Amino acid sequence: MYMTTLFLLQAPAQAGGGAMMWVMLIAMFVIMYFFMIRPQNKKQKELNNFRKTLQVNQRVVTAGGIHGIVKEVNANDVMLEIAPNVRIRMDKNSIYGAAADANQSQAK
Repeated sequence: MYMTTLFLLQAPAQAGGGAMMWVMLIAMFVIMYFFMIRPQNKKQKELNNFRKTLQVNQRVVTAGGIHGIVKEVNANDVMLEIAPNVRIRMDKNSIYGAAADANQSQAK
């Protein structure tokens, strides 16, 4: 009986543990936004801007790894020359980047 009285006399558990959980959860989402979501959105904007500014005689790389030279730019597609007198029509969304950028990243 003495033990039950001792447990009843102890101070009640502190409230506010749930608030700390919410603070930690919000902090995790903020960290995830700044380290994962924001850089990905920035990279996607740069890629879309690159695709909008494609120019004739620019060296590019497609998503499939085909290197070529832009010979014609239309609204939705691009004519690439991948070898002398060999041309293919590619969708603009499959153009990944400039060939010079790809060569620099391989050299590192």
